[in-house]
Amino acid sequence: MPVLELLQRRIAIAQELQSVVKTMKVLAAASIHQYEQAVESLIEYNSTIEMGLQIVLGSAVYQHHAIAASPRKLPRNSPLGAIIFGSDQGMCGQFNEQIVRYAVTQIQHLSIDSSQLAVLAVGARVIPVLENAGVVSERNFAMPTSLAGITSRVQELLLHIEMWQSQMQIDKIALFYHKLRSNISYQPQALQLLPVDNKWLQDLQQKRWVGATLPTFTMDWSQLFSALIEQYLFICLYRALAESLASENASRLVSMQASEKNIEEQLAQLLAQFQQERQTAITEEMLEIVSGFEAIRAG
Repeated sequence: MPVLELLQRRIAIAQELQSVVKTMKVLAAASIHQYEQAVESLIEYNSTIEMGLQIVLGSAVYQHHAIAASPRKLPRNSPLGAIIFGSDQGMCGQFNEQIVRYAVTQIQHLSIDSSQLAVLAVGARVIPVLENAGVVSERNFAMPTSLAGITSRVQELLLHIEMWQSQMQIDKIALFYHKLRSNISYQPQALQLLPVDNKWLQDLQQKRWVGATLPTFTMDWSQLFSALIEQYLFICLYRALAESLASENASRLVSMQASEKNIEEQLAQLLAQFQQERQTAITEEMLEIVSGFEAIRAG
């Protein structure tokens, strides 16, 4: 009986774990959908910003600024500010290791000296992985735990980028994050946040306006252009955070599916062992009853 009691306890524990894993799978799937919707909601907003830039860049005043005519090119070995998005929570497989490997490889291709590199880590669990790769993060930001926390985190990152530019003369900023491909897959992504891609600006300037009338503006050109670029930067950072969070939950979903399979296999083995032990115990009890009956009858 002690063996049966031990097996019953192990079966109960396995069933509890199975319930927890199923709950975590549901939560991960719901989170993926939530962050996917957040990314999709940026499409229309980004389109609005691009339309605004199209008007501003196509105006006569733009010719005096000549931004696209003389594109800004930074030296190859100029300082780089890298923002690497990982996770704060565990049970997401090789999520942090993969993004660090990708970021380090991309930075090495740029031939950036360590003295010219500044790194921000978003997510506590990515820090030790960076340290193991020989990369020191000057500051760590926590990953938002919900959609409501993304906006404030973006604002904090923008303030730090502004500090990089004003105090450290870092004008080249790159983002490294995971981009969701499906509910169970993702891939690392790199985005040059600054300087803004001049080809993109030129394409917007040359793009044909689809409306019947061309909008005008009375606001100062420089202020309006700067405000639109700030919104573009906001969108890029918001998308990076939302994509990374969706990918983190996709990785967690895969881990939970593997855990659920292992638990089911272990539970099946425990139940089979329990049934075998129970049948053995019943057989032994029946033999004892029969033996006792025969002893009484013989006596």
